[in-house]
Amino acid sequence: MWLLYENEIEAWRAAQAPLVERWLALQNFKAEKHRVVLLPDAAGGLAAAVGGLGRRQGEVSLWHAAGLAERLPPRRFHLVQEFTRDEATQLSLGFAYGAYRFDRYRPAKSEVPSLEAPPNADVQFVALAAESLRMARDWINTPAADFGPDALAQAARRLAERHQAAYQEWLGEGLLAANFPAIHAVGRASSSAPRLVELRWRPHADGTYPRVTLVGKGVCFDSGGLDIKSSSGMALMKKDMGGAAVALALAHMLMSAGVRAELRVLVPAVENAVSGNAYRPGDVLGTRKGLTVEVGNTDAEGRLVLCDALALADAEHPDLIIDFATLTGAARVALGPELPALFGNDDGLVQDLARTAAAEHDPLWPMPLWASYEDELASKIADLNNVAASTFAGAIFGALFLKRFVSESTPWLHIDLFAWNSKDRPGRSVGAEAQGLRGVYRYLVKRYGTVKPEGDRPRSARGEPDGGG
Repeated sequence: MWLLYENEIEAWRAAQAPLVERWLALQNFKAEKHRVVLLPDAAGGLAAAVGGLGRRQGEVSLWHAAGLAERLPPRRFHLVQEFTRDEATQLSLGFAYGAYRFDRYRPAKSEVPSLEAPPNADVQFVALAAESLRMARDWINTPAADFGPDALAQAARRLAERHQAAYQEWLGEGLLAANFPAIHAVGRASSSAPRLVELRWRPHADGTYPRVTLVGKGVCFDSGGLDIKSSSGMALMKKDMGGAAVALALAHMLMSAGVRAELRVLVPAVENAVSGNAYRPGDVLGTRKGLTVEVGNTDAEGRLVLCDALALADAEHPDLIIDFATLTGAARVALGPELPALFGNDDGLVQDLARTAAAEHDPLWPMPLWASYEDELASKIADLNNVAASTFAGAIFGALFLKRFVSESTPWLHIDLFAWNSKDRPGRSVGAEAQGLRGVYRYLVKRYGTVKPEGDRPRSARGEPDGGG
């Protein structure tokens, strides 16, 4: 298979055999992005394929190749041209990304093609990233009936067992005994009990490593609670655990690579449901940090489950906390579905992560923690409200709420993502998107390094988790 830019096609076509040149002319192929032309051999079989990369703009990314898999027959292809290591890696990953099919409920209509990675591609990264992306996308795409809080916790447990990580789960009334009242309040109305899941992993049994904590919002379905959503507003709420999916898939990548850090993952897994014991607008909830929160809206539940998890994470004063959450519609109003909003209490960290994510073609857009807005979260009867009085700047208000549960001395990053592709694009059909996964992985590996030769399975120590229940 050849992959060509529009400005390369004329010279390349002129260098081909007359039969190929005439065939391409007949197809009017101009190397448009994602377009593919199949070249027959003398016996009428398939000799080769030519794919278009479109206009030469910027660097080669996985999105140049993602649309090829759905346009090619189920064969194994290899690239004829030479590409740089980064280009070969991106093209290989893009091909794997575009070959993804969610087939849990309906078998795939046909087999998908595959690409033999060029010799200079980072094949270990491609395989690990492709597996982790499939993992996260499968979780997000699965309806809540089959992927509720219990199933999410089971997926986390399997991941812990795979990597020999310590696992703990606080469940139902045990959340109250362990002082996670906000998580319990949000999830208690569901028939599937709320829970907080914890994984702990370190690359070796001995040695001292910086601590990194990942927190993922695991609201497996969000009805809005008593401030109930419209039917259209609920249509995609199976994806409201997208933050948890990305956090767990990222943990899989980091543990597989042997990141030089002690890793902790916290996932509050709940369903925001409606029943006689649902939490109400106007209720005042306790939190693990000791702050009281007046419930201004039960549909702002994500920040309530995250605040308890962040307070637990902060108690250890790790080197870094990163939380992932499908938190606000306001972030989508500001940036649209393709750009996750990035907040943090250290501008240097925010900019470093944004640059690394952009280089990986997995963008995150820095947004301000505008301190002047903090008084909008005031309550007359509690320490703060879970929503602001203002209808503006909703993404900032959500981030400012979470900031109250992290110490100023603890570096913290918050990623407000959509976790969904809302329109069909080449290689990216409507469905789950694991936004931020590759960019944050690259950033953390660059920041901490790895402690084992590539290809080795990481070893881990079973540390004793905090708390009980």
